[in-house]
Amino acid sequence: MQGTPTRTTTDLARALCQARQQTDELFRLVRPDAVYERPIPERHRIVFYIGHLEAFDWNLIGRYALDARAFHPAFDRLFAFGIDPPPGQLPSDQPADWPSLDEVECYNRRTRSEVDQLLGGVPEQLLHVAIEHRLMHAETFAYILHQLDYEKKMTPAFQPVLPSSSPLAARMIEIPGGRVQLGMTNGGFGWDNEFQAHGVEVPAFAVSKYKVTNGEYLEFVRQGAGPPFFWKETGGAWHYHGMWAEFSLPLDWPVYVTQREAEAYAKWRGMRLPTEAEWHRAAEHAPPSGNVDFRYWDPTPVTADDRAAGQVSQMAGNGWEWTASQFAPFPGFEPFPFYLNYSEPFFDGQHYVLKGASPRTAACFLRRSFRNWFRPAYPYLYATMRLVES
Repeated sequence: MQGTPTRTTTDLARALCQARQQTDELFRLVRPDAVYERPIPERHRIVFYIGHLEAFDWNLIGRYALDARAFHPAFDRLFAFGIDPPPGQLPSDQPADWPSLDEVECYNRRTRSEVDQLLGGVPEQLLHVAIEHRLMHAETFAYILHQLDYEKKMTPAFQPVLPSSSPLAARMIEIPGGRVQLGMTNGGFGWDNEFQAHGVEVPAFAVSKYKVTNGEYLEFVRQGAGPPFFWKETGGAWHYHGMWAEFSLPLDWPVYVTQREAEAYAKWRGMRLPTEAEWHRAAEHAPPSGNVDFRYWDPTPVTADDRAAGQVSQMAGNGWEWTASQFAPFPGFEPFPFYLNYSEPFFDGQHYVLKGASPRTAACFLRRSFRNWFRPAYPYLYATMRLVES
């Protein structure tokens, strides 16, 4: 039954509209003849994501919340869930297995129309879920778009970040021991894995002021380590594979690496990655980077947000940060009944927590309790590292 919209639900409906604009703009960057491409082998073809966001909203709002009549149950199921296959188990579907783009776009238009008529009766929590789910995909689709061949995407008007080539002197900052809160208290929106809030005692440690840079990691590569995924060697020189072009490797940008590469580098340096609790302790009172909330497509120098000399820099923004902590439930965890497979299937010892944010992370995820997670060898995301020592 339709309810009377409140000021909060009206604001959330407006935020959902803005999130739609964000993802619509992303999909328009794909040339029409490339929508059946699979730029990342472990993920669905692009056409799935075009249908997925509307199907998710419909399944959540139309079907779960308000029990509205399904008008295309086959598409509701087809576009319901993404995939995260174990290593070596890649999807094998073919372009012909998917409906035409016209059919998908027709479904999307009908779905939005139906959902918009129902928004006044939707619980606020579910509106938050719809908004944040869509904005998560605005970031994860950027990873997919990044791997699409340059000639298959429409280059937008954007402000390029000029690469620098200056080396950086590593600096460590002492963090005193203390108690930190993990998770969030009831009262604000958070995903199921953000609850329940609890305190953790953290012994004193030292943390690097900056994220590890390409220049620092280059020394590791020169000692025999493999190059990161985003690096390309051309004519004996290293280049960075950016979103819209390749260019000389910027030595003072954060290095994007897998969790395994991050751990190997930390060990080579005689240090380690922070735990989730240590990251929280180091991030207290640290403002976010300016390279967040879709401001740039690629990284900026790790020194771009320097403020106080004794303050840790860019704890959020300019690249997620790997931790040494496996993704696991907090005490008192309860899965969302309307999204049972959001967190719980990934409490498998095969995913690691990332904290902070990347250049393509929406501002709503800058709350410190938010937890990201991926497999330790997944190379496509915008994830870097910071070193600590006890």
